Amino acid sequence: MLAVAPRRGELFSFDTFRPGMSNDVAHRGRQEWGQGLVNRLKAVFFDIDDTLYSTSQFSKLARINAVKAMVSMGLRMEEDECLRELDEVVREFSSNYQHHFEKFLLRVGEDAYRGLNPAVLVASAVMAYHDTKFKQLQPFEDVRPVLEALGRTDLRVGVITMGPQIKQAEKLLRLDLIGYFDPGAIFISDQIGIGKPNVKLYMKACRALGIWPVEAMYVGDNPPNDVDPPNQLGMATVLVRRGGKYAGVGGATEPDFDIRDLTELPDILRTKFDVNMT
Repeated sequence: MLAVAPRRGELFSFDTFRPGMSNDVAHRGRQEWGQGLVNRLKAVFFDIDDTLYSTSQFSKLARINAVKAMVSMGLRMEEDECLRELDEVVREFSSNYQHHFEKFLLRVGEDAYRGLNPAVLVASAVMAYHDTKFKQLQPFEDVRPVLEALGRTDLRVGVITMGPQIKQAEKLLRLDLIGYFDPGAIFISDQIGIGKPNVKLYMKACRALGIWPVEAMYVGDNPPNDVDPPNQLGMATVLVRRGGKYAGVGGATEPDFDIRDLTELPDILRTKFDVNMT
């Protein structure tokens, strides 16, 4: 069994690890990187949502189009009012809930669609949402060049993401990014049975690749989910501040590196980890 090594010679196992055992791991890691003592970096993991593409922007546009579709089918509500109610549904039931539009119709009441078949309204919304997905889902401009550069290194490049397994996998396919990632280094919370911010999700990924957490880097946008847990394990953490929905959210710990977009990542890998980025 792979042990977690916050520092050379100081080992504790996956099964006996507790978060309180490594409160100073991130501090030690930063000290070691600064002194050039850290183990050679072997893997870089990425979050997907609002890290590789704009989840916030895409979701907003897709919901607007879904609302327009229902109104065009006869729903008797103003589009702005529909959108407010739908946004509340998403907030209350989470973005990964599978029946947003059904719940939306329940809460607005039958008067808004009397004489109409609610299944047709839901279907029109689903179609509009997915049509937006087909046409608008694109990675950030900086993503593909950086992944291409990483592909020319000896680093294993992977994903650690939170959400339903098919939905998250579909994003990688629709973004046309799947080919940049090691097939054995894609970890989806729903598939593993461990969600963020549980540190075991990150431990599981490192153990599956046969590496120490201090030999891995995680790149994400949500401090409580993408910085604090890997910090506890001694992973290198990179916070991407793209201005998405977590722009004003703080975590319990600081990232090791704070960047505006992925164009800054190659220089970090080159200067701090001696990775040959060509």
